[in-house]
Amino acid sequence: MHLSIFSPLGVCLVAARLPRMLGRLGRAFWWLAYALVVVVIFTVAGYFAFSFFVRSGVTTVPDLVALPEAEIGSLLVDNGLRMRRHYEGDRYDEDIPAGHVLEQSPNAGSLVKRGAAVETSISLGPERIIVPDVAGQALQAALVELTASGLSMGRIVNVYSIGAAPGTVVEQDPEAASLVGRGSAVGLFLSAVSRADTYVMPDLAYRNFEVVRYFFERRGFRLGSIKFEPYEGIAPGTVLRQYPLPGHPLGRQDVISLVVTIS
Repeated sequence: MHLSIFSPLGVCLVAARLPRMLGRLGRAFWWLAYALVVVVIFTVAGYFAFSFFVRSGVTTVPDLVALPEAEIGSLLVDNGLRMRRHYEGDRYDEDIPAGHVLEQSPNAGSLVKRGAAVETSISLGPERIIVPDVAGQALQAALVELTASGLSMGRIVNVYSIGAAPGTVVEQDPEAASLVGRGSAVGLFLSAVSRADTYVMPDLAYRNFEVVRYFFERRGFRLGSIKFEPYEGIAPGTVLRQYPLPGHPLGRQDVISLVVTIS
């Protein structure tokens, strides 16, 4: 016989079973909550246990950069660490003084096991170059030597200097043997031709060669190329042509060239 739940008897049967169903659901929910709590407790406990196990014997690397090398040994020992020097990493530095830590590995703040080594490189301080002596050199030669030394050309000033060949270095700034940084500029003072030693070339045409030579050599001028050519109608030993030409400036360093008649 089939009973409908909407019949009076069906309603009574459902009402009688409902408390038992709720009780079962309640117990299932309680066990589920209990299991969830146990899982959470074990998870948290495992995390803290693992963290404690991992972090036991771990220390933080201190910041060593810019500290004197003599101090970092004791600082590392206090943190349960040791130093290992990386000599290949030592180099010049304009900011960190010589003998102070330039770089470290691992970096400051890193977590490492106690007893681990911290590798350090030491600064050699600012690089200093000895300024070469370029006195007496021509400008181009001085530039080549300064560049080869790691320096640069600074201001160039022309000055009058007695006894120095024109265009050669008579002074420099900084002085030779000074210590300067790489790339520093070196100023040069070049000997200029004194206006007092500049003359006007006279007209030598048709003058006697011996007289001309005596005149110039007595006054410290240099006779260079002397070419002899036959010339009809003019006595031998007569100046035909000259260089520099008449009226041109003539300095003691200039070379005088002449063409002279020959029989």
